[in-house]
Amino acid sequence: MVGHGYGMSPTRPAEPNDHRAIRELLLAAFGTSEEANLVERLRAHGDAAIEFVVETDGAIAGHILLSPMQAPFRALALAPIAVVPVRQNAGIGGALIRAGLEQARIAGWQAVFVVGEPDYYTRFGFDIALAAPFTSPYAGPYFMALPLNDPLPAASGEVGHAPAFSALSSA
Repeated sequence: MVGHGYGMSPTRPAEPNDHRAIRELLLAAFGTSEEANLVERLRAHGDAAIEFVVETDGAIAGHILLSPMQAPFRALALAPIAVVPVRQNAGIGGALIRAGLEQARIAGWQAVFVVGEPDYYTRFGFDIALAAPFTSPYAGPYFMALPLNDPLPAASGEVGHAPAFSALSSA
């Protein structure tokens, strides 16, 4: 578990009694219910492989979920990640990403894919060029991959997110 910042508890696995607070966090961070509904669908289908939260001042301030992907190797999708708006830019997102990636390494996952802002995710080692040869509905300049323990066992192929992602309007 990782802890950073004043008043910020270490990251910890999300628990069922956190679910309501996580939903509220996702609604506040994204302004729509799409991501909150996605998290609930992923949990309902058993696709919440790694799920962490961070608390600040006794309240859930950040959340990350990684779900299994269809891929030519053991891969996870990092989505969503959210930090309550008043706590953004305070290191919570980074702490969650580092904790999620470390847990994925420990659990033997081989890679993580993310769709997001390259300027942010490349600082954690995500690479657009590494993801480019993989076919995905999310392929493009915001689709990145990160090998976890070794070079990727395949340099190309088709990757697919968990079925819960198909309900997103951007899918």
